[in-house]
Amino acid sequence: MATESMDRELSLKISSTGIMLSLLSFLCLFSVWTKTTGASDPNLPFMDYLDQNHLVCLKWGYDNLQGNITLKLIVNTTGWVSFGFSPNGGMKGSDIVIGGVGSSGTYFSDRHATGNTMPVVDEQQSYTLLSLNETDGQTIMTVKRTIQACDDKDFHITTQAIKVIYAYGLTDEIAYHAARRGTKELNLLNFMPRTTITSLKYINATVENITIPAKSTYYHCKVMKFPPLHTKHHIYQIEPVIEHADLVHHMLLYHCPPFVMEPYDKPCYMGDIGDHCFRVVAAWGVGGGVFELPEYAGIPIGGADLNDQFFRLEIHYNNPNSDENRTDSSGLRLHYTAELRQNDVGILHTGVMISHRTPYNIPPRAAQFHTYGVCNTSLFSQLVNPVPDLHVFAVMLHTHLAGRKVRVAHYRDGKQIDFLALDENFNFEIQQGICLGAVKTIKPGDEIAVECTYSTIDRTKVTTMGLATTDEMCLAFLLYYPAIPISTCVSHPNTSSSDRLSIVPPTSDPDDIAAQEMFLKSVKQMQLVSDDDVNFAFSGDGIVREMMKTPTVTCQNNSASKVGTSWILNPAGIVLLLLWIATM
Repeated sequence: MATESMDRELSLKISSTGIMLSLLSFLCLFSVWTKTTGASDPNLPFMDYLDQNHLVCLKWGYDNLQGNITLKLIVNTTGWVSFGFSPNGGMKGSDIVIGGVGSSGTYFSDRHATGNTMPVVDEQQSYTLLSLNETDGQTIMTVKRTIQACDDKDFHITTQAIKVIYAYGLTDEIAYHAARRGTKELNLLNFMPRTTITSLKYINATVENITIPAKSTYYHCKVMKFPPLHTKHHIYQIEPVIEHADLVHHMLLYHCPPFVMEPYDKPCYMGDIGDHCFRVVAAWGVGGGVFELPEYAGIPIGGADLNDQFFRLEIHYNNPNSDENRTDSSGLRLHYTAELRQNDVGILHTGVMISHRTPYNIPPRAAQFHTYGVCNTSLFSQLVNPVPDLHVFAVMLHTHLAGRKVRVAHYRDGKQIDFLALDENFNFEIQQGICLGAVKTIKPGDEIAVECTYSTIDRTKVTTMGLATTDEMCLAFLLYYPAIPISTCVSHPNTSSSDRLSIVPPTSDPDDIAAQEMFLKSVKQMQLVSDDDVNFAFSGDGIVREMMKTPTVTCQNNSASKVGTSWILNPAGIVLLLLWIATM
C-alpha cells in the first residue's frame, strides 16, 4: 500500500475506530464448575445442576448452531439414569434417553413419550452414545445428536429456553423413581444463568439528568474517573441501570489511554480527546439484562496501571419520534471483587473498517450482497511481544437494518479450519452476546474474516458504511482470554486508485451487483491493528480468502446396539417403569 494512502487512513483512524466500537454489546454467562462434577472441559463449557441438591449435573457443548450438540449427564447414583426434553415439563411429547451400567453391560435407548405410558423406542436412533460408565459412585452418560431435529420424534433444540426433564434410580432395575425426578428450564444454545450477588462492592457509571435532543439518534458521552482501587480487581457482573427503556438502545464503557486527563459530559464524536478511548470494558444492549462473566475470567480494573486513568461512558439514545423535553439518568453498575479470577478478559474488534474518504458502497435493489473484513493476527507482533494463544469463548455480531447474515471464519496456514461464529438469521433488534459451544483458540498468525450479507431490495439509493441506523456496519467482537493490549483488527478494500466505487449499479441487474461485490472482494485489503494506547500497525496486502459453505445438518441412523447399547429390561422392570412414567 502506498505511503500516502497509509497516511490518509491513519488520519481517519481516531474517529473511525471510535464509531465502530460504539456498537459493542456483549456477554456470555456461565455456571460455576465444582469439584463434584470434575474439571472444566473446553469442549463442554456449559454446566448446570438440574436439581437443588446438586446430585444431577448436565454439561454440554456444541460446534455451531447448525451442527451437533454433546450432552453429558452426571448423576450421583450407580443405578439407571435418564434425561430428555419436554414441551411443558411433563412426559407427553418428550424426547427421552435412558441408560445405565448393569451386570450384563451397558444399556441405552433413544425414545419418545406419547403420554403417561412407556416411552416408545424411536425407529431412528438419533442419539449417539459416546460413553457410559460408573465411577466414584456416579453414573456418567455422554451422548451426541444434531441440534436440528432430523426425526419428528426428537425435540428440536433452538435458541429459546427448553424444559429439561430427568429421573434416576438407585439400582439398575428400572423402577419407580419416587422424588428422584425433576424439570429445569435451560437455554442450551445461549446459556445465561443468574447468580446471587454476594458482594456489595460496585461502581456506578451513569449520566445524571441529561437532556435528550429532539432527534431520532443521539450519542452522549461522559468521561469520568472512578473511585481509586489501589490494587487490581476483577469486574464479574455488569448490571444495567435503565431509567427510560424506550430511549436507551445501548451503552458502552471504554477505558481511556493515559493522555486523556480531563472529564467532560457532552455529545459524542465532536472531535474531543475522549474519542481516543477505544478499549471496551463493559457493555449493554437493548433486550439484555444482568451480565456475568465465567468464574475463571474477569475484566481487570484498578491497580497501579489502571487506577489513575479515565473511562468514557457512551449511551446511544433512540428517539424515533424526536420527542422533546426528555431527560435521562441511565448507565451501568459494575460489580467487582478483590478475589482475582484465573484470566483477564479482552475484547477484539474485527470486521470492516469505516473510512469516510474511501466509502464502502452497497448497491440498492440487491437481494444479497456480501461484504468482508479481514484480520491477520501476525500484525499483532508489531505492537505486542510475545503474542499468546487467544481463547475465544463468546462473540457479538453486528450489522444494521439491511443485515441478514453474519459469518466469522477462522484460517490457519491459509486454510479455513472453522467458523468462530455463525448467524444465518441476524436480527438487528437483538443486541446480545453469543456464547460459543466450545472455547476456540486463535494462534499467532491465524487469520479471521467477517462476512456480512445484506438485503437492499427495498432501497433505491446506495447504502454506505457509517454510524446511522440507515447506514451499515459489518463487525464481530470476540471475547477471549488472556487479555492482550490489542483493541482493534479491521480492514477496508484498497479502492483509493480506482473509481469503481462511484460506479454503483443503478438498477437491480444481478450481473452488475455481482460485479460490484466481486470487485470489493478481490482488491487488496488495507489492514489496521491498534492497541490500547492508540499505536497502530498497518498492512496493505490483506486478502479475502474463500469461505466454506455453512455446515448443514447430517442425519444419522444410529443403531441402539452401538457401543454395547442393548436395552436390558425384565418383566418386573417393565411394570415398575410404567409406574415411574405414570408419576412423571
